[in-house]
Amino acid sequence: MPPLSSSTAARRTQAERRDESERLLVEATLAVVSEQGVSAATFDEVGRQAGYSRGLATQRFGSKQGLTEAVIDYLHQKRDAWLEHAHLAEMPALEAIFHYVESHLKDLGREHGGRAYFMLLAAAVADATALREAFAASHERVRVWLRALLERGQREGDIRADIDPDAGALMIGSLLLGLSIQWLVDPAMDLDPIRVTSVATLRQSFSTHPPAG
Repeated sequence: MPPLSSSTAARRTQAERRDESERLLVEATLAVVSEQGVSAATFDEVGRQAGYSRGLATQRFGSKQGLTEAVIDYLHQKRDAWLEHAHLAEMPALEAIFHYVESHLKDLGREHGGRAYFMLLAAAVADATALREAFAASHERVRVWLRALLERGQREGDIRADIDPDAGALMIGSLLLGLSIQWLVDPAMDLDPIRVTSVATLRQSFSTHPPAG
């Protein structure tokens, strides 16, 4: 294979620098929103937190909507990487669902990402902004993934055949959404017993072999 030309190497380096700056700006947005609130996430503050100028944040994302869409995409990429790392595709489908629910509730208060996501979601809904469509598309991605797990679990014989996969996926997603919003309202609430109860309820409702009692 011939060596890269200097111009190709320079272009690659420039692309890498761009990717890094966008990542840092997105991560700064998550930190600002989580710690200071949605209204505090101005391009000035995001740029300052990331070590860049307002001009770069504006250049990269164009608008608050562009920045929020980049945040959503970044969080989906992190989720996809986590799914691969946790090997959920190799687990029995029902256990993969339980693991996903448990991990969501365990991690809710540990990282900026989850808190910031639901704060941005709540603001988009409250202000009736066009960003509702971006969040709707985000939730649809999760619903489709959960539906595929439910369908696989039915084929494997672990999930009841009379469960509607679409309805079941929406129910699981809505459970996590509701608990996440409630946690924003009351960050002091103890998520551990809620996590245990949620998994037990799903097991009782979905499993072809629910525990006795």
